[in-house]
Formats: sequence, C-alpha cells, structure tokens
Amino acid sequence: MKLADIKQPDDVRNLSYEECKRLTDEIRETIISTVSRNGGHLSSNLGAVEITLALHRVFHTPEDQFVFDVGHQSYTHKLLTGRAERFDSIRCYGGLSGFPKCSESVHDCFETGHASTAISAALGLARARDLAGRRNHVVAVVGDGALTGGMCYEALNDCGNSKTRLILILNDNQMSIAKNVGALSIHLAQLRASAGWNTTKRRVKYSLLSIPLVGRPLERMVHTIKKSLKALLVDEGFFTALGFKYLGPIDGHDVRAMEKIMNRAKALDEPVVIHCVTTKGNGYRKAEKAPEQFHGTPPFLIESGEAQKRSRKLYGQVAVDELIAMAKQNRRIVAVTAAMPLGTSVNRFKAQYRDRFFDVGIAEEHAVTMCAGLAKGGMRPFFFVYSTFLQRGYDQVLHDVCMQNLPVVFLLDRAGLGNEDGQSHKGLFDIAYLRHIPNMTLLAPADAGELSEMMRSALDLNAPCAIRYPKTAVAPNASYPTRPFLVGRWRTLLSGANGTVLAVGSMVGAALSAAQRLRDEGIDLEIVNASTLKPLDGMCLGRLQTKNRPVFTLEEHVLEGGFGSAVLEYNAQHGGVLDVRPVAVEGRFISQGDHRSLLRETGLDEEALLVRFRAALAPQGAAHGR
Repeated sequence: MKLADIKQPDDVRNLSYEECKRLTDEIRETIISTVSRNGGHLSSNLGAVEITLALHRVFHTPEDQFVFDVGHQSYTHKLLTGRAERFDSIRCYGGLSGFPKCSESVHDCFETGHASTAISAALGLARARDLAGRRNHVVAVVGDGALTGGMCYEALNDCGNSKTRLILILNDNQMSIAKNVGALSIHLAQLRASAGWNTTKRRVKYSLLSIPLVGRPLERMVHTIKKSLKALLVDEGFFTALGFKYLGPIDGHDVRAMEKIMNRAKALDEPVVIHCVTTKGNGYRKAEKAPEQFHGTPPFLIESGEAQKRSRKLYGQVAVDELIAMAKQNRRIVAVTAAMPLGTSVNRFKAQYRDRFFDVGIAEEHAVTMCAGLAKGGMRPFFFVYSTFLQRGYDQVLHDVCMQNLPVVFLLDRAGLGNEDGQSHKGLFDIAYLRHIPNMTLLAPADAGELSEMMRSALDLNAPCAIRYPKTAVAPNASYPTRPFLVGRWRTLLSGANGTVLAVGSMVGAALSAAQRLRDEGIDLEIVNASTLKPLDGMCLGRLQTKNRPVFTLEEHVLEGGFGSAVLEYNAQHGGVLDVRPVAVEGRFISQGDHRSLLRETGLDEEALLVRFRAALAPQGAAHGR
C-alpha cells in the first residue's frame, strides 16, 4: 500500500511489517520533499515517523486522543489522517497548518504550538473522559527537550499523584531545538544506556525458562536479584517516584517493538511512560548530522542541504554582533536564551564568550527570573527570546524584573506577523503585555542601524527594557535624519502638511513608500519614526495638538492595547484634540502564510495603506494644489 492509498488511520492497521517499512520510507521522502519546498520542521518529524505509525496501528483516533507536545512533529500524523493530498500546502497561506489544527481534522483533538503543554492538556482530557464514564485512551507525545520546561513537572506530579490513566510517549532524541541542557538530559542518557541491560535481561530469562523443572523458580529468583541490581545500575526512579509505570527504553524506529509495548501500556490501569529512543532527522543524513539547523528550516536543496535562497541578514545577528562589541568593553554583560541559540543568533555570542552565555532549555519563566538574579548580582543580562515565547514569562517580567526595576534587556525576535509557523508563533501581543508594566521601556527599531543604537541605550538605562524586532533586518537608510537615537524622542523622516503617520518599527518603510507615492497625487504626509513605544514622545504629540489634521498610528501588532491605544490614552489624559486613527491588526488570531500575504490580509500592506490614506486625506490633498 502506498501513502496515496491511505485515507484514514484504519488503512495502516493491517499492513505487514515489510509494508510498514516501505510506508515509512515513503513518508520520509514526502516530508523531505515538501519541507525542501515550503520550509518547516524537518528533524523532529523525521525522528517521529515510526512512533506515529505505531500509535495509529495500536490506538483508534478520534476515539483515542493524541496530544503532540509543541506539535511541530505532527507531519506524519497529518499524512495518516486523510491530509496526504493537501500535504504540499503545509505552512502555505490558506493551506495546512504546520501544527495540529482541530478545524483540519477530527483526529486533531487539541491545538499545540508551544512546548511543555501536552501532558497538562492530556491530563485534562483524561479526567474529562473519566468524569464522562468513557474508556478511551489519551496519549501525550512529548520530546525530551520539552521536559526542560517546568510545566511538564507540574503535570507529571499531578497525574502520578492521582493515578489518572494516561500514556506518555517520551520521544528521547537527545535534542530539544538545540542540544538539551540540564540534569534531566543526563538522567535520560543513563536510561538510554539501560537498553543494553534490557536486552541481556531478556536473553537470560529465555535461557532460564528453557531449563526443565527448575527453570521457572530459578528465573523468579534471578528476577528479584535483577530488580535490586538494576535499581543500583540503571536509575528509572525519576518517573516511578512520580507515580508512573516506566516501560523502556525502546528503539523508537522499530514499529514491531513499539506496538508490543504500546499494547502492554493499554492494558495498564495507571499512568505509564513509554521511553522511546530515536534519532532526530532520521532518514536524511544531513539533518541527522545537523538536527538544530534542520529543526525549523527555510526551503532548501535536498542534495546539498543548502538554503534555496540566500538569506538576508537577520535582526538577531545585528543585535548579537552589537552585544559582542559591547561585551568587549563591559565584562558584566551576559547573554541568555531558552533553547533558541541558533534561531535568535545568540550562538555567535557563545562562540566569543562561552562563560558569559547561558542556555536554560525550554524554560522561559526560569530564564526571566534568572536574569533578574543576574542583574541583582551586578551583571547586565540580555535575554534573547521570540516575542511569542516571552508570553510564557509574563509574571516573571512583572514581578521579578520590573517590580525591582532591574536592568534586564529583552530582545524580542520575530515580533509582528511573522511567517509560516502559524498562529501560535505570531509576535502580535508584546506591546500590549509589556507597555502597561511600571518601569518598563519599550523600543522598536526601523532599521539595523537604529537597533544597534538601541542596544547601547538599553545598557545605559540601568532599568528594564524590551526591544522588539521582526526576523529580517532592514538596512540603514542613508536618507534618514542623522540625529542619534534617544529614548523617548521620535524622529521625523518626511515632512507633510495633510496628515501625520506615527509608524512603528517594521511599518516605517511601508509608510515612507506610501507617502512617496501619494506625493505624486498631491497628498503630503508627515512620516514619524515612533521608535520608543514607552515612554511616548510627549513633545511630538504636543506639537501635533496644534495641527488640525489626522494622526495615523501604524503598527504590526494587535489593535487592542497596542501603540495606537497608548496614543489614544495619552491624548485623553492630556485633554488633547488629536484625531487619532489607529491602524493595526484587528483582534483575532492570524493563520500561517508568507509575510506579504499576511500583511495584505490584515490591511497593512502598502496598497491597503494607500486606500486608507486617500480616503482620509484626498479632500485636503485636492485643496493643497491638485
């Protein structure tokens, strides 16, 4: 049977193991081919092919429920649940999501996108099952990297304590996004080493049982001795102490072995951990050798593994290069990340200053409070994190950093609409959840040069500061005013008499381009680079009070609570008469797609801006001389 013949999970349950092997090969070929065109999560999906196939051969979705932690390893699940024909659209605008999506299939029972959440969600589903009197199985598929996040331990402790029936598939590939860190990774390495122990145990057992008469009593005696010896040599107490039955470790690429152990787990009326050892990137040699590089990859050439298009410089690279230069002059500067050294480019800092670099794993809450401790101890921490992931550390930002007014700098990568990763990865909420916190300064660069200036200004503040920026850097524009960046002072980039646009960060270029086109129509727009989002530039807003013209705020962020809201609040508090017209993403979650399509969908592309500005300013423009 070929992949194209599989319309539902029932189709794989009667395959022979030879057919399963051919199917897994075809699945890998399909994933590699598709990701090479669309980009996506490659290494994690290649490592989970056999696990997912075994799950669908043993369990029966949608009655049984699978929750994939993070969800970025669910490509095989999508291929086996009726989405193979649309798989070439994955991560494309209007296509399949790169993560589980309930609206796509009844076989997706819970939507995920951030790490360390699956056990909690699965426990909730299991308890709902118990309360409803059902007997279906709930399975959480969790990578070992997710266990670097504290939320997993909270869920494990709760589940084991209550003895709720739940199956946890631990996909141990020795990686999260970057190489795993911490004591747990050492513990799992010891358990992986016990695979040899289990093989020897089975051989001894079968040999003893073959001895007539005394074989079985002898086997029972050796079993008792074996358990005591294993407790000394192979510590699986981490899971058993939490109340879980531990099964494994087992080869996560052996479908037959996994089916056997999964069926054993199904029969147990208690929480169970099945420890599967896999290879991240399995089946594509280049991904096996560089799993972090192929964790989330742009389109690439399969033969060479090289990106299809030459990458533009990233804002993260600009920030890190500036930090390296600053660190040469200031030995108190340290860099922190939460399992994202390559994605945020902070691995470049690690190469220069290994002793001043800290990767804490997928543990944003811990990272923020650790930064607070570093700052309290006299260091100057810079935390490199995606905007969407800092959401997980909100309380720590408020309580541990800002309440004590500690000099922690947050570098918020992937701010804005982002790209093809889907709604869970949009950096559209950071202004709203940061600007209302006392003592926080919030900045957004219009180009790479301004980001470098902001890095040094943030160091001089000696107070909490967040700098938000998208993925791809904008080169410095020689036509911009040369006045140096100052916190709380905006820069006028283009003068105009008909209206003013207060543009934030990534929207400055679009505002300037639209304004230049409108000049040819006789409409003169003033373009202001509103680079400081908190505090607002009171001098500029005061000047605009004397002008009888519309003031547009323009931001790649949600409307509610964003920069436009801040300007409206300021206007109301100061008795102003500004005609403020916020332009932002209206409050909803935005799906995956290329950046240009998402700008068009949300009305933030240049053509939409032109329509908006013409509708508001055309009468004044005509009077101005058309």
